[in-house]
Amino acid sequence: MYKFYATVAITLLAGSTLLNAATYKGQKVYIETCKACHGGGQALAGSKKQRVWGKMMDNKGEKLAEIHLSSKKAQPSWEYFSSRNYSKDAKHLEDFLVDYASDSGNVPACN
Repeated sequence: MYKFYATVAITLLAGSTLLNAATYKGQKVYIETCKACHGGGQALAGSKKQRVWGKMMDNKGEKLAEIHLSSKKAQPSWEYFSSRNYSKDAKHLEDFLVDYASDSGNVPACN
């Protein structure tokens, strides 16, 4: 019986970590897609509080996408924000932005 419980616990733990977003993945997404326009991660992530980033990233980052898609300055990013890649990356990006928001006390090390 002990082996059964141990197997279930390990399976649940492994499954939950695979499904959760990761801050380091969000940082990688930021560096690859956002850094060219917005600069270092500390400047952008620290520009808003955790609650604001959370609301902006609701529904797979729908509000953030709308902001970019409605701005002519952001035209180079329109393809990305309209793509399926953004939908997939949104949770990771949210974790990065929330973890390094102005009220988080954390500082990212984006290069």
